Amino acid sequence: MPIQKIKRSYRKTKYILYKETLVDFKEHFWSFLGSFVGIGILAYIQSIHFKGNDAVYLIGSFGASSVLIYGIIQSPFSQPRNLVGGHLISALVGVTVHKFAPDIIWIAAPLAVSFAIILMQITKTLHPPGGATALIAIIGSDKIKALGYMYVLSPVLVGVLILLVTALVFNNMTPNRYYPTHKKYHKLRKRISRAIRS
Repeated sequence: MPIQKIKRSYRKTKYILYKETLVDFKEHFWSFLGSFVGIGILAYIQSIHFKGNDAVYLIGSFGASSVLIYGIIQSPFSQPRNLVGGHLISALVGVTVHKFAPDIIWIAAPLAVSFAIILMQITKTLHPPGGATALIAIIGSDKIKALGYMYVLSPVLVGVLILLVTALVFNNMTPNRYYPTHKKYHKLRKRISRAIRS
């Protein structure tokens, strides 16, 4: 009996390892294309409105968000509510903390990130790159700090909406990928597909 359990466990482990090491080229293609277009649009806007190396639209947290919303689209952290809510809450927190403690980075930085995490947890909008969005409001360039609460609207809201629209387009171009992954949306998508076919 114990030998049969060991053999069964071995087969399950072998199968899981096999599945985890498979390379899905179609999945990687759509992840690449979505992130390329999303970040590309932000980079284009950056190049038109701002000259030099001082990136305003290309905040680092958008790169991390791209990993989630194009590469791990099933994750709860990748869903639209988390993407938009997490960034906006974190941006508001970051700017607010910067207003109260603009020159005390060793207090402002941890306060911004910690408050952002707590508020994202309370509002159920946890999005890990949001911590970076809050931190950028504290340690970002002078142009970003000068934006004040406009930082929340642009680049954060504008950038997040661009990434979200791109994710909605590219993550739904094949029958194997669907975004957002909430069951309600998946059922709606199936109904629309059936209606189009008939």
